[in-house]
Amino acid sequence: MEALNILSAGAAQAVVAPLAHKLQLESPVTVNVCYGAVQSMKSRVLVGEPVDVIVLTDALLDELVLKNLVVSDSRTELGTVGTGLAVRAGTPVPDVASLQALRENLLAAEKIVCPDPAVATAGKVLLTVLDRLGISEQTRPRLLYCSSGLEAVAWLAQGTGPREIGVMQMTEIIAGADMALAGPLPAELQSQVIYSAGLAVRSRSPERAREFMRRLAGDRHALRVAGFGSGQGTGNAETTI
Repeated sequence: MEALNILSAGAAQAVVAPLAHKLQLESPVTVNVCYGAVQSMKSRVLVGEPVDVIVLTDALLDELVLKNLVVSDSRTELGTVGTGLAVRAGTPVPDVASLQALRENLLAAEKIVCPDPAVATAGKVLLTVLDRLGISEQTRPRLLYCSSGLEAVAWLAQGTGPREIGVMQMTEIIAGADMALAGPLPAELQSQVIYSAGLAVRSRSPERAREFMRRLAGDRHALRVAGFGSGQGTGNAETTI
């Protein structure tokens, strides 16, 4: 049976997963999807893991194009995602709308959970935010790194403290079960990232992969519901973290 292998940033799971499931039901094809932190997904491509569709930030897709691992003219832009803050549903929702309110609530947090900055966008953004707010040293003992945004959401959902805060991509928060969105980072601190899909040069099912990417980009309703768009009202700055 034909297989379609997809490696996707966790931030895109909310749109990739439903279409992958639908394709599995409609077609005689086995769809294998793996989600995770962007650098982890990139590393799996670099070591030669079988893949047809790669969903990452534009910056990382650029690197894979240069290494002749992604077809240069295949890029399909999905949208822009900002970084946000979340708490477990049922716990007090902190004010993060201003720099001062964000600073105070991060200092008051018992635990700040985020994906590992060595491999994930939101983790890198958080470290920059803490530095700009001048609270890196004070908050370092309370930082908890997870392997991906998805794992950070899961950890926060199972937490027990009343003042635990998670920092993830907005799409991961919106799609996460038992999450309450505190809000996006203030515009002055926000980093908006463009996510796109690309066709792997060594794809064994290139036509099926291209069709999947067309459907992925064409489902505008799903993209809006999942949180993809112009950065969720978080300003116009873009980054290629």
